[in-house]
Amino acid sequence: MHQNHNRYIYLLSAGHLFTDMNQGALPAILPFLIAAYHFNYAEVATLVLASTVVSSIIQPVFGNLADKTPRPWMMAIGVLLAGGGMAAAGFLSDFRLLFVSIMISGVGVAAFHPEGARMANKVSGDKKGTGVSIFSFGGNAGFAVGPILATASISLFGLKGTAILAVPCVLMAITILSQIKKMNQAPSEQISSEIVPEKPVEPDRWVPFTLLSLLLFGRSIVFCGLNTFLPLFFIQVLQQSESMGSTLLSFYFIIGAASTLIGGRLGDRFGFVKITRIGFTLLLPALAALAMVRAITPAVLLLIPVAYALYSPSSLTVVLGQKYLPNRMGLASGITLGLSVSIGGMVAPFLGHLADKFGLMAAIYAITAISIIPAVMSYTLSKEDKKEKVAQNSHS
Repeated sequence: MHQNHNRYIYLLSAGHLFTDMNQGALPAILPFLIAAYHFNYAEVATLVLASTVVSSIIQPVFGNLADKTPRPWMMAIGVLLAGGGMAAAGFLSDFRLLFVSIMISGVGVAAFHPEGARMANKVSGDKKGTGVSIFSFGGNAGFAVGPILATASISLFGLKGTAILAVPCVLMAITILSQIKKMNQAPSEQISSEIVPEKPVEPDRWVPFTLLSLLLFGRSIVFCGLNTFLPLFFIQVLQQSESMGSTLLSFYFIIGAASTLIGGRLGDRFGFVKITRIGFTLLLPALAALAMVRAITPAVLLLIPVAYALYSPSSLTVVLGQKYLPNRMGLASGITLGLSVSIGGMVAPFLGHLADKFGLMAAIYAITAISIIPAVMSYTLSKEDKKEKVAQNSHS
């Protein structure tokens, strides 16, 4: 049983990797689009919006559908659209068509996440922090792989090299479709006895879920802002090359992915809320220090605490959302993984306008100031901490 669970959680994690790889690729593709077509900061940020705004509207809808009738095949469709939309971007010079292709990629991302997170919760048994952190690790690893693959492909083949992004996504979609039946049957037989009796007992708690959502909205703006402006910060402020900017973005994503796994294990051991609070409390000083440095070595070193602070709570907030809404796990997953991430994409154009008007550092300072929101909101979740600790202790 345990091996099956492991196999399925790793398969879901791989699907998450190849889906989010396309979102990770976008910030690395942007400097090449700027060089080729001379887009300004506001236009670049609008393309980030394209990958997330549709997601923000439809991901909770997909989540709601998953609660009513599970549709695990949507994971395969999601991977395909995510890869196809981003692969097409390198072939388009018209800004409107580029916007549409990147938006299609965003629809794919939205379709994958609620079903993927619901299934990850299902196959994780009683170690949900660890299980969902492995699933989240896949997404964060995808953000790390995306810039490397996109930069290497574009360097070798020009902008049309983005076509390579579609290849792993097609293979992953076929793999998911071939495994769906087994994944749906095996875990549900073994785990349903644990989950079903709890459902009528546990009411949905909307107040803590709303507070958690506000925290995630703040995190999302920081997350999307850094994805968009970190490479530009290294290229324009610290005078590094475009490929170095992409490489450092990947380094940041790799640290983030590792931090997700660490956060999941710490959450199972010490309580989800406590580890979430520690991460977001560290974020503000780490970002402030990064904004102030003007030398490459300390800037690279500061990416480590920034990535840990931002990523270590990521799987824990998904599980908390599912705990707060035990009868609407798909909706909770759609909001914690989707809507909350997409809010940042909606704010990105405003950060772009700020950078156009007052310089790139104005956007970096704004992102730093916004990191106060998740730090403050993490302390509104403190009432749940004791319950969490009891839950963790009972599992261990």
